[in-house]
Amino acid sequence: MSACKNGGLFGKKKETSSATGWAYNDPKMGGFSVAKSKDQFTGPGLVFVQGGTFAMGATEQDVMGDWNNIPRRITVSSFYIDESEVSNINYREYLYWLSRMYGESFPEVYRGALPDTLVWRSELAYNEPLVEYYFRHPAYNNYPVVGVTWKQATDYAKWRSNRVNEKLLMDAGLLSQADIMNQADDNTFDSKSYMAGLYEGTPGKMNKSARKQFSNADGSPRGAQFEDGIMLPNYRLPTEAEWEYAALGYIGQNPNPSKKEGKRGEELIMNKQIYSWGTNNSGLRDIRRGNWQGQFLANFKRGSGDNMGMAGGLNDRASIPAPVQSYFPNTFGVYNMSGNVSEWVQDVYRPLTTIDGDDFNYFRGNKFQTVYQNAEKEFEKDSLGALKMRDVTDEESASRLNYQKGDVINYLDGDSLSLVEYGYGITSLVNDKSRVIKGGSWNDRAYWLSPGTRRFMQEDMATNTVGFRCAMDRVGSPEGNKFKTGQIFKKQRQKR
Repeated sequence: MSACKNGGLFGKKKETSSATGWAYNDPKMGGFSVAKSKDQFTGPGLVFVQGGTFAMGATEQDVMGDWNNIPRRITVSSFYIDESEVSNINYREYLYWLSRMYGESFPEVYRGALPDTLVWRSELAYNEPLVEYYFRHPAYNNYPVVGVTWKQATDYAKWRSNRVNEKLLMDAGLLSQADIMNQADDNTFDSKSYMAGLYEGTPGKMNKSARKQFSNADGSPRGAQFEDGIMLPNYRLPTEAEWEYAALGYIGQNPNPSKKEGKRGEELIMNKQIYSWGTNNSGLRDIRRGNWQGQFLANFKRGSGDNMGMAGGLNDRASIPAPVQSYFPNTFGVYNMSGNVSEWVQDVYRPLTTIDGDDFNYFRGNKFQTVYQNAEKEFEKDSLGALKMRDVTDEESASRLNYQKGDVINYLDGDSLSLVEYGYGITSLVNDKSRVIKGGSWNDRAYWLSPGTRRFMQEDMATNTVGFRCAMDRVGSPEGNKFKTGQIFKKQRQKR
């Protein structure tokens, strides 16, 4: 925000536009509202990941012969990612809210969100206790939720976004906490519906400063908009590039970065990492002296028939998934990016996307949308309270310079540019519903613990080895809060 202070024109200091000189946040000057510039704060459960460049792809020999992770240098913007995998208790909280808000009118919404506990069954194994207890028993509260499809994980992230933003609006006094008990069906809080004016709720108690800030030019109260800086961006699944970058944690190789001006770390990556715990140790065991020396640093399958080691010396202390904050976090502070459970990411799988895709914020899976408007050009919400969206058409995109189709999931492999098409079930097991899964699991060999490895699964399927974690966009400074961003130089004096 570019603005200046002007005390002579208005009698007292007010923040004014550097373009017009008009005062901000002043009803007498038109009432244009401008929030004070501030850093994005870290949402619940997240850690900050400072973006940068890295070589995405294989770090070990391609023993599977897939040739689907050929190394390539890309850049990832700064973002946030969950400190740990989404746990059973996190997901049960989600189910509770769905039952309370939609249970009577739309019970299928609750049933559709239930994880598939039958993923624990096997024809030649006794796993019925895990079918019955793993998701529900308090002993497994902090274990990663499994049996969740990609679609279910995506819906959970949307719900989480709404609950976090609703709480922020309550803290600001824009919504009343008592309003929670009145929500049901289409009268439930949704961030986009709220900002579109389709959800009013019950106002809370605001202080004098907040009442002034959230008033229209005529003095009537108004709701918050994203420009006010109260609400956070949406939680979502991380992209494959974000997930892999966060797993490697190359910030740990930069010597002595400082928050003081001019005291930056070096642009230095000395060695390419194999696992998520850093370049100081390219093995699977802790090499530091002390009680932990020789202990495994991840939850994985050491060999055939060896999921946990011998009694009295359990090598990874877990025969199935371990609690979400087990083992050492990496240099970004993220747990279990190698082992425990594999994780869903946003991307649609293609073997060579890492080569075809952009080298900035690489991602395959875009299906562009816009807000739906009825015949009267009004916004609407659906029966669950969410703002209605629609797909962008090819006709709307045809005249654009940056894209010409609304659905670009199969860009360069099913269009006129490539003349290539994936025939699912005929010539390939890959289609537009094939989603990437990253990271090894409790039942995988060490090869899959390397963040560069990748596999895929259909978005409507689930297993007992795949869970997920959420991510969030970072707005503003890429360096992070309390860091000075950009090349900052002193102003030169103009010569007379």
